[in-house]
Amino acid sequence: MTFMDYMSAGGAVMWIILGLSVIAVTFIIERLIFFAGASADPASLEREFARAVESGDAGGANPVLSGHSSLHRLFKAALDNRARDGERMRVILDGCVRHELYRWEKNLAFLEITAKVSPLLGLLGTVLGMVEMFRTLNMGGSVNAEAVTGGIWKALFTTVAGLMVAIPIIIAHGVLAGRITREEETLRKGADFIMARHTGKG
Repeated sequence: MTFMDYMSAGGAVMWIILGLSVIAVTFIIERLIFFAGASADPASLEREFARAVESGDAGGANPVLSGHSSLHRLFKAALDNRARDGERMRVILDGCVRHELYRWEKNLAFLEITAKVSPLLGLLGTVLGMVEMFRTLNMGGSVNAEAVTGGIWKALFTTVAGLMVAIPIIIAHGVLAGRITREEETLRKGADFIMARHTGKG
């Protein structure tokens, strides 16, 4: 059977599952590209930032913070607000961390929903296929083993498709969520590093 034969046998539900899978793959690729661009080496960034601030040359930290990673943006926010007191600085840093995490978590909710819904759509397609098969038999179709097993075989296409979509998305979602957890830890450590330097300065 060709791809179109499978899609036709599965009915409209197969096309819905296919559409969700295409969107999910697009989001996964987009997230991977974003993660690569939004990551940074915390050790080197903290070292250069501390060197510039402790030498009194805060302006010298600007080239160091010219990157576009989340950690760069956190340190840039600290540099722009270096005259603030400790309590206000903490509020600013916490807000920056939350904003960056929001950027990292974009579209992950869709992946989670798709992973949960795809198997259910597959089951729905199978049930609808079974209903259609028995309706046809009840209306005078030939009742034999080949007709019954052939109908069940086609009806199960959607269940297989739903599982084939859900399993990789569950894995991808877990990997992406784990990466976000590590980035959150990195950002919070960065905020603590800034606060230690800021308090020491005061």
